Amino acid sequence: MSQKPTVLVIDDESGILDTLRILLRNEGFEVTTAQGGKAGLEQIRNGAHDIVLTDVRMPQVSGIDILTAAREQDSMTPVILMTAQASLQSAIQAVNSGAFYYIQKPFSNDELVAILRRACEFRAIRVENKQLRQEIRRRERGGVSRPIGKSKRFLEMLKLAEHVAPTDSTVLIQGESGTGKEVVAHYIHELSARSEGPFLSINCGALPESLLESELFGHVKGSFTGAVRDKQGLFAAARTGTFFLDEVGEMPASAPTSSTGSTSSRCTCRRCVSGATTCSC
Repeated sequence: MSQKPTVLVIDDESGILDTLRILLRNEGFEVTTAQGGKAGLEQIRNGAHDIVLTDVRMPQVSGIDILTAAREQDSMTPVILMTAQASLQSAIQAVNSGAFYYIQKPFSNDELVAILRRACEFRAIRVENKQLRQEIRRRERGGVSRPIGKSKRFLEMLKLAEHVAPTDSTVLIQGESGTGKEVVAHYIHELSARSEGPFLSINCGALPESLLESELFGHVKGSFTGAVRDKQGLFAAARTGTFFLDEVGEMPASAPTSSTGSTSSRCTCRRCVSGATTCSC
């Protein structure tokens, strides 16, 4: 977590946003605001925040929708729900959905700041625990099979793969067909913090453009002839793991994808993992 905890505040009333922005900045938080649920979803998808503070009752996109989106983006982000119309049923729903806290308006400034500071401590502990688990896994990696090779260039490549594996960066793997690009991609996955998630792959050159788009981004029932049910795209399915795009260079230039001019890559940017149809990576 950053030195100044970052808080995303979402409410449909500008006056409340202004008040909370001033209060929280004076208390040492870095504050981003979004007016309304739709704007809040965009902020969640486009940026990382330590804590999300959101109103429950908003037009179109509710606080529960915000809670779900924030936890999908980062399960360690504490989400605090605010409401002026609290009920036992809504409080139970919020807790069951994973809310860190459910606070009723009007609340005192001291009460809110105390809750936010507890949320900061909660997140810091979870982040530290995750890092410790990753370190333990790295030290116990004797069970992970290292690709076999003895040449100097091959060993240098493996060292680079081991260096980049703990990051969430997109990785480009280049090589002739049959040289083991997928083996290296799987090795990176096994060494990464995403190893508990799925490893998915697709041969981009083996599918026609129309089918490739459906496989990558999914579709909804009835969107075209033969679409009898909703289908989740591979970008979305792999959001907690690794998605290996094999033979990207064989893909039609007009195909909508997140990678251009590469041979194989793992794309983990926020737009790709959310299944968006455009990407700037």
